Amino acid sequence: MILLLPLMLERVGIIIIIAFLFARVKVFRSIINNDHRTKEKLLLIIVFGGFGIISNYTGIEIHNNSAFESSWLMNVEPDSAIANTRIMGIGIGALLGGPTVGLGIGLIAGVHRLFLGGFTALACAISAVLAGLAAGYMGKWRKKTATVTPWFAVSIGVIMEMIQMGIILIATEPFQMAWELVQLIGIPMIVINGFGTLLFMFIIQSILREEERFRALQTNKAFHIADQTLPFFRQGLNPESCKEVAQILFKLTEADAIAITNEHEVLAHVGAASDHHVSREGLATGLTKKVLGEGKIITARRKEEIYCYKEGCPLQAAIVLPLKVHNNTAGTLKLYFKHPAQLSEAEQELAEGLANLFSTQLELAEAELQSKLLKDAEVKALQAQVHPHFLFNSFNTISVLCRTDPEKARKLLLELSVFFRSNLQGARQTLISLEKEIEHVQAYLSLEQARFPTKYEVVFNIEEGLEKVAIPPFTLQPLVENAIRHAFSRSKTRGRVTITASSNQGLMNLSVKDTGKGIPEGKLDSLGKQAVASKEGTGTALVNIRERLEGIYNMKAGFHIESEVGKGTKISISIPLARIGAEDHYAEGIYSR
Repeated sequence: MILLLPLMLERVGIIIIIAFLFARVKVFRSIINNDHRTKEKLLLIIVFGGFGIISNYTGIEIHNNSAFESSWLMNVEPDSAIANTRIMGIGIGALLGGPTVGLGIGLIAGVHRLFLGGFTALACAISAVLAGLAAGYMGKWRKKTATVTPWFAVSIGVIMEMIQMGIILIATEPFQMAWELVQLIGIPMIVINGFGTLLFMFIIQSILREEERFRALQTNKAFHIADQTLPFFRQGLNPESCKEVAQILFKLTEADAIAITNEHEVLAHVGAASDHHVSREGLATGLTKKVLGEGKIITARRKEEIYCYKEGCPLQAAIVLPLKVHNNTAGTLKLYFKHPAQLSEAEQELAEGLANLFSTQLELAEAELQSKLLKDAEVKALQAQVHPHFLFNSFNTISVLCRTDPEKARKLLLELSVFFRSNLQGARQTLISLEKEIEHVQAYLSLEQARFPTKYEVVFNIEEGLEKVAIPPFTLQPLVENAIRHAFSRSKTRGRVTITASSNQGLMNLSVKDTGKGIPEGKLDSLGKQAVASKEGTGTALVNIRERLEGIYNMKAGFHIESEVGKGTKISISIPLARIGAEDHYAEGIYSR
């Protein structure tokens, strides 16, 4: 038994070396990192089924209670058995991919073991299949409540190996021979397979951590680029601003050339092929025209796919991304490469993220231009209130999550994009649908609750059919923001905000109710009617909402505040349902453009 331990350790070393080499291969890393759809599951079955086969071939033959070392075990004598690391590969693959993957791996490794022969062949084949299924279900159960840790994997591997020993005793004849075999190989196989599983899981864990670090770096890089380019994109799509942006991207990415276009011409081109990709001239490539027409990201990995008219153009690969403003393609961002291999998955992800950020920046630029022409002073005052504190708090939250939870940081960044798009749309429109206003509120709440996940809960009670009713923008969102900022400050209990929309007698009734500290009676009478002097706020948002409602609905809209100290505040709004919906306003051109 003791002599078997170093031999088994050598076999585990072979599997670990192969696993380490696989960890450097892009395909293997991708199936470890990605959600396991059909393709990924099939690859897991093939890869870990291969580990099972290698374990069979590198097993140690056991004959008459003695171990016989061989470099490659092609067959087993009828009265012999083998000690190997097969269960290790089956267990890990099943934990990663689930019961279907475990069954596939078990069948591959088990059938192969059956054909090698030996008096334990059938028992080992059965145990391989059962181990795959059992480990798969255990991994699936574990993922519902926690992550599959290395030590959890070790415990599963040890249990599976013990079950295999039990199956050998039950399904192998003669029993005395099986019992002597288990006495010889049981403890070494349990110990060494457990140790091997631990090492293998550490390799997998390092792959996952490396991917998280990579995503965090990519997110930080995207933020850095966005920060550098924001002052220029705020000037809109023009040759001067686009040239500055292109130069920044050329320095901070691996691309050999950067180009930015509008719908008609190249506004800037920096880097290779500048001799014929000239700014202020027509579009030089058919690829750009295709992206402008379809509004989708297109990747080219061959020179022919770029459709450049210049025969000697050095650019061999490109990714062209649409720059969208209000869902319309206003231009393109192009990253060119001299060699297709340079267009890595990392560069594609970075480019896609930048295109989304740049689109938001362009919308911000257009909104700023539009805001100069707006006569609605109340909306502009609301904009001025919303942006500063919320923007900085959101960026601080996201920057922290970039290190601790990159995936959540990415989702919050998307929510921030939705929030600002809603802001920008509201600044240009007289009326929007209730559905859009709620989307604005939900984007705001996602970012706030990332900072204070247990401080309060928010409940929506929206009557079916009211989603398309038109209301002024910035009606609900400032009320929800006020409730969150003021109602629960210094509160030790979990608060609750309830947002309600219902219809009654030709009116749509909206309300925002909180269970916060309430408003003193002395301040309640003036709120919503005039600005007040307070350390916690001036009430300007409430004044703006009330005055806009009165102006748009000709004094037929209602605005009412109820509050009781220690119990909470309720702000109610009533709007005539006789006014047509948001889509109809759009069709009649009521929206400001």
